[in-house]
Amino acid sequence: MTWELRWTSKALGDLVRLHEFLAPVNPAAAAKAVQALTRAPERLLEHPRIGEPLQDFAPREVRRLLVAQYEIRYELVDRKIYLLRIWHTREHR
Repeated sequence: MTWELRWTSKALGDLVRLHEFLAPVNPAAAAKAVQALTRAPERLLEHPRIGEPLQDFAPREVRRLLVAQYEIRYELVDRKIYLLRIWHTREHR
């Protein structure tokens, strides 16, 4: 049985926010970051538990995947991978 990847509206909003932050300073870097962040979760389809588990969310299975200077939080539910949030590791969260 295969896994399915689903983007939440908050994760998509985070991509827009990160792009809008970077684009005025360096449009090429902004595009490259968004491309990397949209491609990286594809690895989860083969290895959904590759990310570090976040015990604060137990009993939910929420994990984090680091992509360069960015963190992607995701949740595993019934063979679905929900991308929850994305942010730069230097952001205050």
